[in-house]
Amino acid sequence: MELHPQTQELLDQMNAVEAPPAWEQPLDELRINFNDLVISLGLPGPQLKRVENRNIPGPHGAIPVRIYWPDDAAAGPLPVLVHFHGSGFVVLGLDSHDNVCRELAQGAGCIVVAVDYRKAPENKFPKPTDDAWAATQWAVENCAELGGDAARIAVTGDSAGGCLAAVVAQRAAREGAPNIALQLLIYPVTDMSDDSDSYRRFADGFNLTADLMRWFVRSYLNSDDERSDPTAAPLRAADLSGVAPARIITASHDPLLNDGIAYGEKLRAAGVPVTHSDYAGQIHGFWNFSARIDAAHEARAEACAALREAFAGA
Repeated sequence: MELHPQTQELLDQMNAVEAPPAWEQPLDELRINFNDLVISLGLPGPQLKRVENRNIPGPHGAIPVRIYWPDDAAAGPLPVLVHFHGSGFVVLGLDSHDNVCRELAQGAGCIVVAVDYRKAPENKFPKPTDDAWAATQWAVENCAELGGDAARIAVTGDSAGGCLAAVVAQRAAREGAPNIALQLLIYPVTDMSDDSDSYRRFADGFNLTADLMRWFVRSYLNSDDERSDPTAAPLRAADLSGVAPARIITASHDPLLNDGIAYGEKLRAAGVPVTHSDYAGQIHGFWNFSARIDAAHEARAEACAALREAFAGA
């Protein structure tokens, strides 16, 4: 299978740029460069009438969130989507995924609570997962003030954010609340191992490299023992029964392809409804690259439709 021509053109341009490895760059510069790159490759989202930045309480201190309300929404409480941005657990934030959140809010007709969870290496596991769970609880507990419906909650994230969304969905199932209508996972990290076919096949030259992902994992975890902890690697959970239905979107040329496939298979084996869409000829990150890759728009439209369907059935 070949890369889509749009994706190949973008990759050729990205691969022609000479830069030191991420782990050799000053962390502040690395974060600025990642953020600027992702923003430059995305189109602006809808100009919503109401968007608010807040700080909410968390177990390790305040958690910044950005809340989006859809324009001209139906009367009555709205469903709520808690969003965890991709990051490798190290980079990016609310601005890098602002256009995505605006599009999800308007397209799915829901309130989006975007969470700027703590980043490694300053804040290693489990602090980001603690933030993710605390933010989800806050969204549920404050639904009335937000104009949201606590009976219609979903979680979503791409890459590392997909890992956090999956961990939240598992914890909600274990604790019996909140009732998650859908976990929308975009090429999620579900395992902390690099021993997969896709890691080997797409190790270099496809945006996210295997070496960069290994560095992200080392930055995030405190020790190798945590690689098998299901709150770090949701694929390692022993029992997935009762976990929220999943919509999983993957990219065909992505080191994390097998993470998404394996998680979907394990969820299905536990009786969880799963819909998996693999975007042919695409790479890790395509979800954000809406200015250059048409498949980003297709994937976002699919995500909005899946959310509307899940909320309607909740």
